[in-house]
Amino acid sequence: MNNTIEKSQPNRRRPRFVGTRWNIKTAPYLFLLPTIIVFCVFMIYPFVSSFFMSFQELEGGKFVYVGLKNYIRLMKDSIFITALKNTTIYLLIQVPIMLVLALVIANMLNQRFLKAKGFFRVSVFLPCVTALVAYALIFKLLLNTEYGLVNYLLTSLGFPKVDWLNGPISAKISLIIALTWRWTGYNTVIMIAGLQRIPEEIYEAADIDGASSFQKFKQITIPLMKPIILFCAITSTIGTLQLFDESYILTHGGPDNATITVVHYLYNMGFRYLKFGYAAAMSYVLLIIVAILSAIQFKISGSDDL
Repeated sequence: MNNTIEKSQPNRRRPRFVGTRWNIKTAPYLFLLPTIIVFCVFMIYPFVSSFFMSFQELEGGKFVYVGLKNYIRLMKDSIFITALKNTTIYLLIQVPIMLVLALVIANMLNQRFLKAKGFFRVSVFLPCVTALVAYALIFKLLLNTEYGLVNYLLTSLGFPKVDWLNGPISAKISLIIALTWRWTGYNTVIMIAGLQRIPEEIYEAADIDGASSFQKFKQITIPLMKPIILFCAITSTIGTLQLFDESYILTHGGPDNATITVVHYLYNMGFRYLKFGYAAAMSYVLLIIVAILSAIQFKISGSDDL
């Protein structure tokens, strides 16, 4: 009987996988191959190519090897040194102000008693959604010496007009204000996510011990938010060192290179004056600076990971 049933059933072949063990091992890489190709073409190749380009100069339509000439020239370039100083000023002033504001605002928006949290969080994050060029143009209109809204309010209150975008100091302040307005919300959202990971039981225990709001913020929030603050500090540092749009649109690097940044000067050398080798050397110096500052931030925080 059993033999009859077995014979009546159709022959079922054992499924064969197309590949052998070699195919099974290489299959993941075949699926990743398109991404790997795109990454190599648009990331690895430009990175390596620009590195070799930093040791060359464009002469007569051809690149000529010049050794360390571009790097030596950078150390003597007064405009590059000015751009580096300006970028450092933005970094040392704007980034700490932005991080403190982001942490304070995030702590306020994370309170249990606050209603309409979603509305306030979206409102804080909206500046980050605004296009870089659009928001820079808006600030250029707001800070206009003759017709800007800011000067109109100042004169209404009895203060003199400020030449925001044409003074060496006021132009720097204008860029710092614009940067803080745009990027504070971005860091605030990240810090809110970090605050929500802190267990409520810790704050409840502090309430039982009679801790004040400031004590809880100082003794609980800041220590437990250390990895998030470090992450925001590193990303903000990298973003500030790559600053370009605000300098280019608001002040055009002026007056007299008072607000020009390293990336703005790099753009001028590479795309206005076609000194590609010199611009490539500048980009690698900037890369080294970013790496050193990131390592210092990790060292100061005493953290090996985020």
